[in-house]
Amino acid sequence: MSNVTSNATTQAGPLRHFLQFKDFTPDEIEYVLDRARLIKDKFKRYQPHHTLHDRTLAMVFEKASTRTRVSFEAGMYQLGGSVIHLTTGDSQLGRSEPIEDTARVVSRMVDVVMIRTFEQTRIERFAAHSRVPVINGLTNEYHPCQILADILTFIEHLGPIRGKTVAWIGDANNMSYTWLQAAELLGFTLHVSTPKGYELDPKLIGNPPAHILKIFADPIDACRGAHLVTTDVWTSMGYEDENDVRRKAFADWCVDTDMMSVADPKAIFMHCLPAHRGEEVTAEVIDGPQSVVWDEAENRMHVQKALMEFLLLGKVA
Repeated sequence: MSNVTSNATTQAGPLRHFLQFKDFTPDEIEYVLDRARLIKDKFKRYQPHHTLHDRTLAMVFEKASTRTRVSFEAGMYQLGGSVIHLTTGDSQLGRSEPIEDTARVVSRMVDVVMIRTFEQTRIERFAAHSRVPVINGLTNEYHPCQILADILTFIEHLGPIRGKTVAWIGDANNMSYTWLQAAELLGFTLHVSTPKGYELDPKLIGNPPAHILKIFADPIDACRGAHLVTTDVWTSMGYEDENDVRRKAFADWCVDTDMMSVADPKAIFMHCLPAHRGEEVTAEVIDGPQSVVWDEAENRMHVQKALMEFLLLGKVA
């Protein structure tokens, strides 16, 4: 809205949001990742990094969370700021207040907002009426903060991701769509294998180049030569009534040692968690030497600190 400006004391430059991965340029993504590595290094050496002193983060949860809440809340405190936690049960969001009105009010009182919700259009409506940056903590369609963390983890273990291959095995969900956006921006190849009837939605993927997206009917073929094999639960939040049907449909898409054995010899395994051992991944893989899921989980906090800092301060010299 042209008559709404951001809080002058909290925003460096034009108001920016991070609602999906492609909201940032490749250069901005690289900056956030580099900054996250610096911030993580200081965290590991117990060096304070209070660049967001006296800033306030509002976290709005319309979907339950463990990792998203802990990583954002701990991260903001570590940056010197404070946090307000809201759910539909303890706010007017659960009493039919228009989300546009919530955005107008909350964004006058805080410096940045993270939302974990359902449809992408819902967070877009909030952002359109917010005076401060809005971050997508997860929607049905996209999970950009998780992919930032995954790429940081990839870089830590295997170096630059450009030119590499990522194999996505399982459901075509918010993670897979965000991986595709990342592949197009950062120049790597995404292999996708899903059961019949659970393929990527053409309306969400557009027309990516053939060297960016490759589809495989057999998950073993998708894993062949991959530098990263990754998956997620077969039933995302909101689809619990499909549990039994999905277990049967996805039975051959459980990431196991056979899949990992055809990947690159140095390949790593990721899962955004929570995981169900014996369903989307075997215990031998997720608890094995190629798994980096715990580094991946921790890195949510570090990339989100860098992300909030960038949205509020711009690039810091």
